[in-house]
Amino acid sequence: MLDIKYIRENTEKVKAGVAAKQFDPSLVDALLELDRKRRELMGQTEELRAKRNENAEKLKEQTQKGQKPDESLIEEGKKIKEELKEKEPQLTVLNEEFNKSLKEIPNPPAGDVITGKDDTENEVIRKWGEPKEFNFNVKDFAELGESLGIVDVERAAKVSGARFFYLKGDGVLMQFALERFALETLMTEGFVPVIPPVLIKKESMAGMGYMEHGGEEDMYVLDKDGLILVATSEQSIGPMHMDEVFDASELPKRYMGFSTCFRREAGSYGKDTKGAFRVHQFQKVEMFSYTKPENGDKEHEFLLSIEEKFLQALGIPYQVAKMCSGDLGLPASRKYDLEGWFPSQKKYRELTSTSTTTDYQARRLNTKYREGDKTEYVHMLNGTAFSQRPILAILENYQQEDGSVVVPEVLRKWVGKEKIIRKK
Repeated sequence: MLDIKYIRENTEKVKAGVAAKQFDPSLVDALLELDRKRRELMGQTEELRAKRNENAEKLKEQTQKGQKPDESLIEEGKKIKEELKEKEPQLTVLNEEFNKSLKEIPNPPAGDVITGKDDTENEVIRKWGEPKEFNFNVKDFAELGESLGIVDVERAAKVSGARFFYLKGDGVLMQFALERFALETLMTEGFVPVIPPVLIKKESMAGMGYMEHGGEEDMYVLDKDGLILVATSEQSIGPMHMDEVFDASELPKRYMGFSTCFRREAGSYGKDTKGAFRVHQFQKVEMFSYTKPENGDKEHEFLLSIEEKFLQALGIPYQVAKMCSGDLGLPASRKYDLEGWFPSQKKYRELTSTSTTTDYQARRLNTKYREGDKTEYVHMLNGTAFSQRPILAILENYQQEDGSVVVPEVLRKWVGKEKIIRKK
């Protein structure tokens, strides 16, 4: 969430940021009205408490001196008690409404983010690699996965329903190869490997800023247990240091999380129904960083550079898209998508992404750092190393006329072969 003092002092700027993210700027007006009422009532309550304490001291002093208690002080004390009995519950309700309203204000876009309404207005900032020209009719990843016997959507639908798949045989070897590639690369950059819980408390998810404005609709929520299945290990790594203070010398603190991820894909009806592109369950290796505010932008570019190196090593042509304001969601102030080339569709599709949430999540989670006498909130960033989507891009970009798929050279030592042969 944002600092209420910052919102008070920069109201129009915050409202412009809220509008740029396609949220209603009147949310800010409603928040400030609650803030005004809360502060007014808080002042009245504190004044009454101070008067009550002052009167209590006077009565105590009179008793100690053997004097008769002042009846006017006693009567005033009774009135104060009644007033507090009325005002304190009102203040509790106002504080709850204020905190709820504050959390509904999105993190404004960074200054270098263009204003736009949705993903159709995202900005392509660069491309890498030339899409390969094939001299035969290319197959899509769904057909290739099935013919190679590595992706089974039909049986998964029988067992679990739509948007699930079995990854089998050489597909599993490919997945493990991507994870080993990420592990060995990121450990040299100081990332600590983590296998986090995939079920987290509702309060933890709320701390990451994904519950407001219908966010819960895309989550698998276990109401009976008060738990939520994570959509990315970012959501369980972020709260790991809630209510903690890093020493500045520890930063940047970098983790790489290995986890299964779960998404309801609400609102994606009819989109990517074939194959294993947009699914309810998948594996993912996620990068996560805690850093000092002045190093936040530099760390974001660092995470992006790693993602680019991964796709370059795989030899997958891609473009870097910088999200416009309307495609950022609640916590992110800046986000890049790396979109790989899919020959069958003749277009780029999202493979990985990286976001900075500045101190928005850190404020919710109360995660800070200390440097000398200064204590401030950290900046928190995340980025995908690999999900399972790169496997689909490999299938399409490395397919051969005979139906086989060449394994990218960087992965062969883990896959143990140069080519995945078509199933007989």
